[in-house]
Amino acid sequence: MTDIKSSTDNAAAAQQHRNEKVGQVVSTKMQKTIVVQVEMSKAHPRYKRVIRSSKKFYAHDEQNTARLGDVVRIRESRPLSKLKRWQLEEIVRRSSLAQAEEKAS
Repeated sequence: MTDIKSSTDNAAAAQQHRNEKVGQVVSTKMQKTIVVQVEMSKAHPRYKRVIRSSKKFYAHDEQNTARLGDVVRIRESRPLSKLKRWQLEEIVRRSSLAQAEEKAS
């Protein structure tokens, strides 16, 4: 009995503490999928100079709400396709381009 309860508690805890990243949307050309570029800064182990690197993540966007240039938060999820392992959590900041398109429409 306690084994079943503890396993469900562990699953719930893992659901709450999934890996999250904040990045910029660089592509919205697919349906229900966005490409988010995350920039990371890390000190070089020997020379201590800060090195900036970036990585692109494919994320699921169910309502197609994110637009090009938006800053978004994505959360790790189960594999949804060959490349998609992230889901759109929230839009942190809208891009100025996206706001200009809304006003023009």
